[in-house]
Amino acid sequence: MKFKINRDHFANGLQLVMSVVGVRKTMQILQNVLIEASDGKVSLITTNLDLGVRCSVKAEVSEEGSITLPVRELGSIVRQLAGMEVSVECTEGNRATISTRGSLFHIMGIESKEFPPLPALDKLNQYDLSRVELTQMLKNVSYAQSVNEERYMLRGVFFSFADDKLTLVATDGRRLAVTEREMTVSKDSGGEFILPASTVSELMKMPPLGDMVKVSFNERQVAFEMKISDVGNDASDEEKAAGKGFVDSIYLVSKVVEGRYPNYKQVIPAEVFEKSEVERELLQECITRAALVSDEKVTLSIKSGELEITGQSTLGDSRETMGIDYEGDEVTVSFNPGFACDPLKALTKDKVILEFRDEISPGIFRTDAPKDDDQISFLCVIMPIRTD
Repeated sequence: MKFKINRDHFANGLQLVMSVVGVRKTMQILQNVLIEASDGKVSLITTNLDLGVRCSVKAEVSEEGSITLPVRELGSIVRQLAGMEVSVECTEGNRATISTRGSLFHIMGIESKEFPPLPALDKLNQYDLSRVELTQMLKNVSYAQSVNEERYMLRGVFFSFADDKLTLVATDGRRLAVTEREMTVSKDSGGEFILPASTVSELMKMPPLGDMVKVSFNERQVAFEMKISDVGNDASDEEKAAGKGFVDSIYLVSKVVEGRYPNYKQVIPAEVFEKSEVERELLQECITRAALVSDEKVTLSIKSGELEITGQSTLGDSRETMGIDYEGDEVTVSFNPGFACDPLKALTKDKVILEFRDEISPGIFRTDAPKDDDQISFLCVIMPIRTD
């Protein structure tokens, strides 16, 4: 194997696949990146057996071949090289030579045939989703995933393709976040799966290099593939920098969380609550400031034309007020400030609707039903903190 590659392009590709590699070194080969050179490109593949990722970077390939090299060490070397054109050559004995202007490195690798292949999915359900919308929907709910090891089914985001809509759900038992987008789902191709939290994190970090993501899944695995598109002149400097060198597609394949997701719909209150539409960013700022003296809870007092947010602890107390459009009965309810701020941080809409009933009933943060300019709806149910 022999190829020449741009240093920054090589570094971008290695950085993308590096985060999949686990910290536990139970299998040495899993600390390596599989490098395959052919047809004017270099494919980079890593896996931890639960999650795998593949990307391709353009290169000048003079001799096809493959090898696996320790990805963290290789990434550090490539980032520190002074020259922009990097030459990589592999000889017998699984030794790679990396050279550029004034620098020469020899790295021992492992034969590529020992690298576990990424799983091939069969009997698939497939859907094409907007990358921007998929990323936003994941942001809308991912903060509500459980971190409890015993409740493994809640340690991820639930995907449901049914009833002509895509639904994403996350809950940790104290809050529930649901986001939906209308789409065509035939009765024969619907389905559902639980995407592990680690895969959710990687998917949200997918660089903005394509408009669409193809989702393919069966009962055991799910794959996300984004075709690389040309970065236009109207792209941001960050998007242009991220897109340099990538070709073909970026591919993630993951195991799904085994088990059946709980019936989340029964958590959503069916009775009619009082409600008010408020400025999302202003509410977030008020809760954040009120929580500076109380990280356990903030109390929301909703009254005619005004929302009062207070915090209190042995350190002191705080009080924030904001005007709202509300003419109903006065209601007081307390929440964990982090739980209240998480959905406000994730959303992008200017306004959010608060629904409330009393101090022992859950509070609801939601956005309006989908409109032509925004097809994504959102709802978050938060359990209150009892005020003794």
